[in-house]
Amino acid sequence: MNYLIRSVRAAEWPAVKDLRLAALQDPVAHLAFLDSYDEAVVRSDSFWQERAEGACEGAEKAQQFVGIAADGVWAGTATVLLEEPGTTDWAGNRIEHRQGHVVGVYVRPEHRGKGLSEALFEAGTDWAQKAGVERMRLIVHEDNLRAQGLYRKLGFKPSGVTVPLGKGTDEAELEYVLERPV
Repeated sequence: MNYLIRSVRAAEWPAVKDLRLAALQDPVAHLAFLDSYDEAVVRSDSFWQERAEGACEGAEKAQQFVGIAADGVWAGTATVLLEEPGTTDWAGNRIEHRQGHVVGVYVRPEHRGKGLSEALFEAGTDWAQKAGVERMRLIVHEDNLRAQGLYRKLGFKPSGVTVPLGKGTDEAELEYVLERPV
């Protein structure tokens, strides 16, 4: 594997935007993200600047990690959000643990199968451990079998918690957890 793994920098918001737009054009984006390309592409520069700043190197509540290939291409990304006990998550569920919540996982197709996902998760887990988390978690669509396979390979296990996607659909997402990351 020939990737530099690091946190994004606030000034790199154009690259953060470009990689997110690429992710939202992936054939399984509708299963992987609670966002669409059509919504994201029209967002203002200030939106992308704030997004990068909120999860950049040195930010305390979130970190976005990027894998940069030898040719300078941003090949993949994963973001870790810190969640505190007593708060609620995006779906309105009560948070019971100090935990890292992995979101926004994406690796460009030509870089898959090369260990990049593993390296991104390792960086995210290391950062979250230093922040004192009890566990890591992520939410994955019940039909996103490719992602579920990766998460199992990385040691995450289904917790049994399901999150309905919303009114008018029977679809759900599944919580996967990695207890006491080491």
